[in-house]
Amino acid sequence: MTRAAIPGLPSAHPIGELLPALFAEDDFAQRFTAGLDTVLAPVFATLDSLPAYFDPRLAPADFLDWLASWVAVEVDPAWPEEVRRAVVERALELHRWRGTRRGLTERLRLVLGAGAEIEDGGGASWTTDPGVAPPPAAGGDVLIRVWPLRGPALDEDQVLSVVRAGCPVHLNCRVEILPGPPGRAEG
Repeated sequence: MTRAAIPGLPSAHPIGELLPALFAEDDFAQRFTAGLDTVLAPVFATLDSLPAYFDPRLAPADFLDWLASWVAVEVDPAWPEEVRRAVVERALELHRWRGTRRGLTERLRLVLGAGAEIEDGGGASWTTDPGVAPPPAAGGDVLIRVWPLRGPALDEDQVLSVVRAGCPVHLNCRVEILPGPPGRAEG
């Protein structure tokens, strides 16, 4: 979309109306300033609506990727526009919870419309008994079970992409894609 090439866009601030009375009736001055109005109208329209450019719900679609780079979120151009808008709008929350169970679950729900159950190996061990050696450390594997909340089956490549972006790099994240929530009776 090119905002500079909107035919017939009127200027909110016509220059001809601002000229001294001497030029108000001058045909050449009015035509000349009308040409300037045509050039400046898109600039004024953009400046007048500038706050909307920074609101992910209102920004032009072609502006979303640039806006996403401002808030340091990666959006996939293949995602539907409403998903990209939601991810950019919730960037602060997604950053706050990145690398956590809550953050990964929310990102899967938001981006793919997927439910998730995450089983963390823990990676920590301790004992409450003084002088006793702690039990062996739990494994660092994380099992992520994912299922569609709406619509058709999930695309494995998309699920893996979202999980890679949200799973801490020091953990081994295994993914299982299920047809529905775990424990649901199949009939």
